[in-house]
Amino acid sequence: MALGLLYRIYERNLRRGLDVERLPRHIGVVLDGHRRHAREEGLASYTESYRAGMARFEQFLGWANEFQIPAITAWVLSKENLSRPIEELDPYFDVLIELFERLPEECREFDMSIRVIGSLDLLPDHLVAAAKTAEQTRRVGARRLNVAMGYGGRQEIVDAAKDLVEGLVEEGVPALEVSSHITADSLAAHMYSADIPDPDLLIRTSGESRLSGFLLWQSAYSEFVFVDVNWPAFRHVDFLRALRDYTGRARRFGK
Repeated sequence: MALGLLYRIYERNLRRGLDVERLPRHIGVVLDGHRRHAREEGLASYTESYRAGMARFEQFLGWANEFQIPAITAWVLSKENLSRPIEELDPYFDVLIELFERLPEECREFDMSIRVIGSLDLLPDHLVAAAKTAEQTRRVGARRLNVAMGYGGRQEIVDAAKDLVEGLVEEGVPALEVSSHITADSLAAHMYSADIPDPDLLIRTSGESRLSGFLLWQSAYSEFVFVDVNWPAFRHVDFLRALRDYTGRARRFGK
């Protein structure tokens, strides 16, 4: 009881200490550590950990809603993850489908639209269908949730370059002039989520101190917070600490 009371007091003090004028407009989060969590907690299967992780993600959306964070991008499945054994992937695909069935109602409550980004052509048809149904159900919202699935940062840049060049060709730009139209701004306009600001804050759980290509182009001036706990064990207080760290930093954008 005493520990619970102290936790609530600490949590309240963290929240009160935040400078709401400096909160991030866009948070990227890497939901990492499901398998490690299962092993460390002695769970019967990875599926239990996957479900706990998705439940925690839904809580995370509620935490972000408390501060009206305009945009969230969550990396739930990397392109590299797809090389894992199918006996690991299939249960996770099933859990993601369950998530997509719940997300529209939750995003309606939070006034969020849903967009799924990544190499969806590499994913099972039934998973893509569930993702697209969720996306179509919540096309409109004052705020945005991006779910990155089958996503790779390098692939996003490659796709943006292809889209840009193909568009220039369709416009009739001569081949010798194409390169002059390729700029940082023109390429940025073809990224998966070019219509929202670049992420201000990127959070990764499980103690890994790298981004593994997450939002590779967009994260040039992002602030990073690496958290030791695995994603299913990520707490509200961990989120508040990440916001505290972010709001306490002086952002210089390379200047």
